[in-house]
Amino acid sequence: MTGKKKQETITFKVDENLSELLKGVTNRSEFIRAALLSALNNVCPLCMGTGLLHPEQRTHWEQFMQNHTLQRCDRCDAVHLVCRAEKGKP
Repeated sequence: MTGKKKQETITFKVDENLSELLKGVTNRSEFIRAALLSALNNVCPLCMGTGLLHPEQRTHWEQFMQNHTLQRCDRCDAVHLVCRAEKGKP
């Protein structure tokens, strides 16, 4: 046995504009795989990419935020979490 896992084919519909844009891509399958992996690696771990928190998640978030704040980085301008207990430490 080679140990190679069977690949699965997944299809999806795209609108005409996206279809036209993809026609210019040499290896569409590889491009789409790379785009999906990139997107999945950057999904919010709390909402899992939905952009919404269900009531139970919201309750946990509110408890978490009692000891944390959201701040904008002076160097890169990204919003990030800061633990109030760590705030004064270098």
